[in-house]
Amino acid sequence: MTTFLVILALIVAAVLLAIVLYNGLVKARQMVEEGWSGIDVQLKRRADLIPNLVETVKGYATHEKSTFEEVVTLRDRATSVPSGDVEGRAKAEGELTQALGRLFALTEAYPDLKANQNFADLQDALETIEGEIQMSRRYYNGAVRHYNIKVDTVPSNLIAGRFGFEKAAYFEISDAADRITPKVSF
Repeated sequence: MTTFLVILALIVAAVLLAIVLYNGLVKARQMVEEGWSGIDVQLKRRADLIPNLVETVKGYATHEKSTFEEVVTLRDRATSVPSGDVEGRAKAEGELTQALGRLFALTEAYPDLKANQNFADLQDALETIEGEIQMSRRYYNGAVRHYNIKVDTVPSNLIAGRFGFEKAAYFEISDAADRITPKVSF
C-alpha cells in the first residue's frame, strides 16, 4: 500500500510539474506576443507620420522627387510585411530608417524648411516614436530571450518539444548601417 501511495504521489508531482512548466511556457509566449504587438504599434505610428513628413518636405524641395518616392515605397513595403515575419519586418524597417535619414539630410539645404514649425513638430514626433520603438524592441527581445531560455532548458524543454513550442526570433537589424537612428537635428 505504501508503494502505491509513493508511486501515486510521484505521478501527481510529475503531472503538477508538467502543468507548471506548460503554463510557464504559455506565459512566456504571451509576453513575446505582447512585445511584438508593442513594436507593431510603434511602427504603425511611425508609418502614419511619414506621409505628413514627406508632404511637408516636398513643399520646399520639389526637385528631390526620387528621395520622396523612395521613402514612400519603403514605408509601403514595411507596412506590407506580414505581422509574424519578425526578420522581414526588421529588414524593411531598417531600409526605411536609412531612407528617412536621407530625407532629413535634405533639410540642410533648405533653411526655410528648418524654420517651419509644422516640420519641427513632425520631426519631434518622429524622434519620440523612434525612442519608443527602441524601448519596444528591448522589451520584445527581453521577452524572446526569457521564452527561448524556457524552450531550451531542462525540464521545460521536454514540455516545449512535446507541445510544439518553438524558439522565437529576435527583432534584430542585420546591417550595421541600419542600426543608426536617423539624425534629426538642426
